[in-house]
Amino acid sequence: MDTAKAKKALIKLAKQKGVSEEALRHEIKLAITEALKSPEPQAQTFWKSIPHKGEQPTPEEVIAYIADTVKD
Repeated sequence: MDTAKAKKALIKLAKQKGVSEEALRHEIKLAITEALKSPEPQAQTFWKSIPHKGEQPTPEEVIAYIADTVKD
């Protein structure tokens, strides 16, 4: 899945949940930030394996990566 499809999925989910896309992205970003703090080696390996352009993966990058991982 590419990040454009992941963005569409976020928009769809936000509508289903009755929240704004911005609110949903904010909550996911908070979860990513907290998850990145895990001292567990497996967790660190997982987060480092996600291709991302910035300092930390965006919600779209995480969704696209996980979708591709479970598809395989």
